[in-house]
Amino acid sequence: MPQIDREGWEMSDAQGYGRDRQSAIYRAGVSGRRPAVPTDFAALSRLAKRKTTARGWAYVAGGAGSGATMRANRDAFDRWSIVPRMLRDVSERDLSVQLFGRRIPAPVLFAPIGAADLVHPGADIGIATAAARLGLPYVFSSQACAPMEQCAAAMGDAPRWFQLYWSTDEELVDSFLDRAKRCGAEAIVVTLDTTLLGWRPQDLNLGSLPFAQGRGIAQYTSDPRFRQMIRERVESGKDSGSAVSVTLSAIRALLSMSRRFPGSLLGNLRSPEPRAAVQTFLDTYSRPSLGWSDIATLRDRTDLPIVLKGVLHPDDARRAADSGVDGIVVSNHGGRQVDGSIAALDALAEIAPVVGDALTVLFDSGIRGGADVFKALALGADAVAVGRPYLYGLAVNGADGAHDAVADIVAELDLTLGLSGHTSPASLTPDALRRTPTGSE
Repeated sequence: MPQIDREGWEMSDAQGYGRDRQSAIYRAGVSGRRPAVPTDFAALSRLAKRKTTARGWAYVAGGAGSGATMRANRDAFDRWSIVPRMLRDVSERDLSVQLFGRRIPAPVLFAPIGAADLVHPGADIGIATAAARLGLPYVFSSQACAPMEQCAAAMGDAPRWFQLYWSTDEELVDSFLDRAKRCGAEAIVVTLDTTLLGWRPQDLNLGSLPFAQGRGIAQYTSDPRFRQMIRERVESGKDSGSAVSVTLSAIRALLSMSRRFPGSLLGNLRSPEPRAAVQTFLDTYSRPSLGWSDIATLRDRTDLPIVLKGVLHPDDARRAADSGVDGIVVSNHGGRQVDGSIAALDALAEIAPVVGDALTVLFDSGIRGGADVFKALALGADAVAVGRPYLYGLAVNGADGAHDAVADIVAELDLTLGLSGHTSPASLTPDALRRTPTGSE
């Protein structure tokens, strides 16, 4: 099927990106070819689930507790309705926005997702490739399955950011910041809402934590400071008394750790370092004591723009603006951390008027299609980050699938924008929407 890549942003027929992509799909349909990646999220989700193992699906599709926050995210989108306006010239539309000095072709980013090789081998490189084809930023995950340097190499001059999980080891934090700068990252996204791992029954019921098998810790095992921490742990004999029952699952876990640790498989099977790497990660990956005073130190540690991810309260947004950071991501981690949390879109509606132009406001959690992006932009987001849709696309068709899932969202955004009487994200305000009360309101 014809693909529309970075060059596709130049409107070949003056109809816009959405029309171009839509037409390409219809033209392929004349020859009997259907999209490899379903263009609606429900069908995409069903197909991705069939392509993914039970453990993989539990991790990528599951949420905290009963899943109430995931449901709340979607309910919040349903409470806002788009109000189309007629007889406006929308023949030329421009989706581009500027973020931290870089103009990108659409207000969409690839969100950071950890342990993505649960759904497809070579996941992070494939995601980086997909993002680069579209010219959209990819936020490298701290919990990636490939080092940030490899992802950067796959992206050429396309924009990339780095997500920082703040370790208990400050030297490791500095090492990550330095590596991110050297590999061309254009912003640091500090994730605030995962200083503890949320209660996730889908994973717990399977006894499944990807990191315990060495998945999703490639940023760490490729880091010189972390490798030093591993050596110190081994030399201290810290794990010498912690025996593990020899079971088939334990053997599989050891193989998984050894395959993912730098070096040869045989050498790693003989070495204590792969297991020590997992234990070191689990002991140090995040800091429950993280506070505003720690955020204040970042200005002396990096000259990159600083974005705080996981802000849901207006007071925290005000504090972020006062602290001198450059942006926030209004997010509840896709419903994966706190069961019964406020919907991210409801939080956005409260936060955006408070911060005004003081911060760049990004949004994630619950985006499933272009109309969702439209609503988030109208409520004050400068851009959105997409997560599960591209991950499900990856599960279905690798890098091409991740590309297609996001390309479809951008195409729908373009068409929704025009059909609603608008020509750019900058023209969107809350007046483009109406809030529809639910029965309980």
